[in-house]
Amino acid sequence: MWRWVTLLGILAAPAAAQDISYSDAGTLSCLNRAGASGAQERCIGISSGSCMSATPMGGTTIGMSECLNRELTFWDVRLNAMYRELRAQERREDASGGTPKGAPRQADLLRDMQRAWITFRDRTCDYERAQWGGGTGGGPAYTNCLMVQTAKQTIYLEQAMGYN
Repeated sequence: MWRWVTLLGILAAPAAAQDISYSDAGTLSCLNRAGASGAQERCIGISSGSCMSATPMGGTTIGMSECLNRELTFWDVRLNAMYRELRAQERREDASGGTPKGAPRQADLLRDMQRAWITFRDRTCDYERAQWGGGTGGGPAYTNCLMVQTAKQTIYLEQAMGYN
């Protein structure tokens, strides 16, 4: 009997994911309104929160995880694009002699910082998940942590580029 329940649960998961009502629009609108005001962090979680409210079963572990994961993807794509752009800019700056002689190369420091940040993010979110003692809330808590940390790093890199 448990095999059928497990099998039904596995087969139902993709169907539940298809019923997710997610859009990046709320976060994008908030970011546009925030502009250079320094209020961009207030935009973190808007789209996933709207998704949880608008999605049937959005308050379940699966629903929350799916909504959070979609906003995490939004921030992750944005982060990677910003990192590539900033790293290219720093490489040009380093190559042009804009960095004083003997000073550390900015592109290398950016790479090292980003690598250290990934470790920080992962350990922070592992700790966040551990706070749930192995309970089902640990999954959404972990994904939420990844989303928040990724969004904050994205905003940091955008500020370094002078975008906000």
